[in-house]
Amino acid sequence: MKAPAWTEDELVLAGALVVENGWRELRTGDQAVQELSELLRSLPIHSAEALALPGFRSPDSVSRKTTDFATNHPGYSGGRTRCGKPTLRMIAALIEREAEMLAAARAIEEGIGSGQLQLYAPQPDEVDETGVVAVEGRLLVRQALVRERSAKLRRLKIKQVKGHGEALRCEVCGFDFARTYGELGVDYIEVHHVTPLHAAGASETSLDGLACLCANCHRMCHRVSPGKSWRTPEELRGLMRTSVPGARHAASASEAAPVSAS
Repeated sequence: MKAPAWTEDELVLAGALVVENGWRELRTGDQAVQELSELLRSLPIHSAEALALPGFRSPDSVSRKTTDFATNHPGYSGGRTRCGKPTLRMIAALIEREAEMLAAARAIEEGIGSGQLQLYAPQPDEVDETGVVAVEGRLLVRQALVRERSAKLRRLKIKQVKGHGEALRCEVCGFDFARTYGELGVDYIEVHHVTPLHAAGASETSLDGLACLCANCHRMCHRVSPGKSWRTPEELRGLMRTSVPGARHAASASEAAPVSAS
């Protein structure tokens, strides 16, 4: 069995290590490399067969990956090592959104250390339909999906909206399930974290930090594109205005699953 390619979760952790080392590579004997090797082997991502491979995510392999990050930085003047597109995308993300990406790395570390991330079962839409994963990592997407599918969270958000006398409709396109589907659509909506959980920095979810969305807009807020894997409802509204001005929107029944967050 060939060693699995580095996942985004692993890349953000390795990349954060290099950033914190001034974009310099780290050697095999470095304590931080040893610790990262142990952490990578504890991530609930790879199969038992992969973990049994000789040298899988060993300190040597971690050190080599830090070299990929350091030598492929735009400011590096020496020879560059060969690395894949995912590593190059992670380098770009770390340069453009350093604070957010470092926060993502810390969130993964803390989630693994506390045992929280190991408790979340894999979600069917933590990977994009094209096979691409959010640059912040699959485990953080998995965490967001599980939390956003909480029946209690959805119920409380609906109660808050109705308590303010507002109509329960998509905050991006204005779609109203009850107006379109009648009784079947009453009190149906999906919830979305306006700010990624790792960037929000709060362990408890605030209802004001949630948005009510239809299934289509929810999917578009989460849809992965190179280097970008999270959009606020405001950003999505802007995309709708500039792409097809005045276009009408209808929620897709095939994507409308209770409290989903894809």
